[in-house]
Amino acid sequence: MPEAPKQNQSSKKTIENDDAISNTITNNNKKALKYIEDVTMNANEIQERVLAEILSSSALVEYLQRHGLNGRRDRKTFKKVVPVVTYEDLKVDIDRIANGDASPILCSKPISEFLTRSVYQII
Repeated sequence: MPEAPKQNQSSKKTIENDDAISNTITNNNKKALKYIEDVTMNANEIQERVLAEILSSSALVEYLQRHGLNGRRDRKTFKKVVPVVTYEDLKVDIDRIANGDASPILCSKPISEFLTRSVYQII
């Protein structure tokens, strides 16, 4: 009866490396899935925290000062004092930035470029 081919050291190492790579990929996938589950299960808390961080770093921004946010970081106050706006509502501020005004108008970090894209270009 013929014997099964014997594995040499090289093929054993290849199999071990493949198993290690497979385990690493599996672990990375598990971590990614856990992160996605955590983010989706705690979306409200995460959104509140992110908004608070943005408002904290942007406390001195002209736009937020203009609307009377005065350094407050909570969602309730933000929704109450900062209106929903359109591009046209912000156009004067955007033009100031585009024309070189480096003061913190809309955000605390300098804006170095503007990208434009219309819905019609996407469709």
